[in-house]
Amino acid sequence: MQIGVPKEIKNHEYRVGLTPRSVAEVAHHGHAVVVESNAGVGIGATDADYQAAGATIAASAAEVFERAEMIVKVKEPQAAERAMLREDQVLFTYLHLAPDPDQTRDLLAAGTTCIAYETVTGAGGSLPLLAPMSEVAGRLAVQAAAHCLERVQGGAGMLLGGVPGVEPARVVIIGGGVVGTNAAHIAAGMGARVTVLDRSPEALRTLWRIFGNRVETVYSTRAALEEHVLDAEVVVGGVLVPGAAAPKLVTAEMVRRMRPGSVVVDVAIDQGGCFETSRATTHAEPTYVVDDVVHYCVANMPGAVPRTSTHALNNATLPFVLRLADHGWRRALADDANLRNGLNVHRGRVTQEAVARDLGYDYLAPEDALKL
Repeated sequence: MQIGVPKEIKNHEYRVGLTPRSVAEVAHHGHAVVVESNAGVGIGATDADYQAAGATIAASAAEVFERAEMIVKVKEPQAAERAMLREDQVLFTYLHLAPDPDQTRDLLAAGTTCIAYETVTGAGGSLPLLAPMSEVAGRLAVQAAAHCLERVQGGAGMLLGGVPGVEPARVVIIGGGVVGTNAAHIAAGMGARVTVLDRSPEALRTLWRIFGNRVETVYSTRAALEEHVLDAEVVVGGVLVPGAAAPKLVTAEMVRRMRPGSVVVDVAIDQGGCFETSRATTHAEPTYVVDDVVHYCVANMPGAVPRTSTHALNNATLPFVLRLADHGWRRALADDANLRNGLNVHRGRVTQEAVARDLGYDYLAPEDALKL
């Protein structure tokens, strides 16, 4: 199979779909890889590194899209990239379609077979291709919040962990999954007072086993959520409904009543955000203020640390890339229900139930789509 790796063009996105080591593994399996020139510069990988691994270098994204049978990316294709997709191609990347009707419309029009990292499943319903970036985003969320708390950034002028004799910031984390656990790890390590809210008793027990009494765990009800959000200097939103738009758990009215200079970090912004006042921002302009509350809603947070993020992502995606290339996408999807769950769009039909529901499309089950 001919696999294409274009350079990412989203604002300040420095990750890349395949590392040179991944390219070498793909080439070892007998596949050809074409990489856009300078695609790996953000992780310190040169064109020469990719050539040494067995790739050929293309001068432009257009050449990559023209030659490739499967495109492997990191972020959702931007409008210019979507215009280059075609019906006989496979696109394997993060998509986050539910809050993005324009992208969904363009992918349907292209007829491309689109497999989303974020809905590929694993044992017990886990999300193995989302987990590594959730780990990075959870950790980055606290770093970003600590920076935003500085007065010059519009924050309350607090040091997250305080100093002897001065109380630390109160950090409330909504969601005790991968994002929440990693955010709690960094926040507690920095000395903040940390509370995690979740509706899963098992998730709360897991957090207790990890952190003991260094992190307070609270069963999330509407009243509990409001109480803790209003008492916090930092609120991290880490909720996830696979494939679907994130629920708006923190209302605009609650944000109005938060402490002046407090900070919200909406890690769920890729799926539309879990704060009613959230709107996607970029690394170039990461924050805005609503009712004296600093909002950090960068939609590609792990792109800020591309070396760590790209290698962590490739550790998870490479086996699936090889499966799709070795067996062909149709057989790979037919043989593997977990990979098949990643199919979001195929030949002009929506094949992910939550996306179809949220955007008002007819739903076609992936196993039925494979018959088209």
